[in-house]
Amino acid sequence: MSLDDLIRSAKVWRAGQVPPGRSVTTGFPTLDALLPKRGWPYPALVELLTDFDGIGALGLCLPVLAALSQQRWLIWVAPPHLPQAPVLQRHGINLARILMIQPATPRAGSADSNSHLWAFEQALRCGDCGASLVWLEHVEPLHLRRLQQACEVGDNLGFLFRPARYAAEASPAALRLLLTPAAKAGLCVELLKGKRGQATISVHPAQGA
Repeated sequence: MSLDDLIRSAKVWRAGQVPPGRSVTTGFPTLDALLPKRGWPYPALVELLTDFDGIGALGLCLPVLAALSQQRWLIWVAPPHLPQAPVLQRHGINLARILMIQPATPRAGSADSNSHLWAFEQALRCGDCGASLVWLEHVEPLHLRRLQQACEVGDNLGFLFRPARYAAEASPAALRLLLTPAAKAGLCVELLKGKRGQATISVHPAQGA
């Protein structure tokens, strides 16, 4: 098989491109218009990078989580705050389809617990799961590639929340978004991978991000 044949087979993609496949709407028309696939790439790993709490980072995910929770599980790994059930219900999320995983807390001064990363990868590989979320600090590029592959194996949408300082690092994630407060109101979303662009989204913040 030639290199051109391999690329056309949709098993690999060039740097800067979103992997081939389908997409699902984010629930925000302005954000859909910004994204290369006009929605969340699916299945895929999505990085949401921000240093701001309470600006609506998690709220950005709620519409697709609500849709996926009607048929499949949502797995949350090590959320910094336990999300409030009434908030999730108000956004249409099926609470009976949520599984919270809180691995052992890392030792003081250590890197993120390997158990967090391991649990997230296993969740992504689970065929009964529609979306998985995790909050981590540094992740090695090799592990990021494993997470992207796990999304494809499990037909899963993975949301990886990380601090904004990692925006400058290369990543094999299908989509990377930098999130900051908008100048007046709402959430400023900057597309970091592919054709760069920005959009301001009106999002109701949800506890947990």
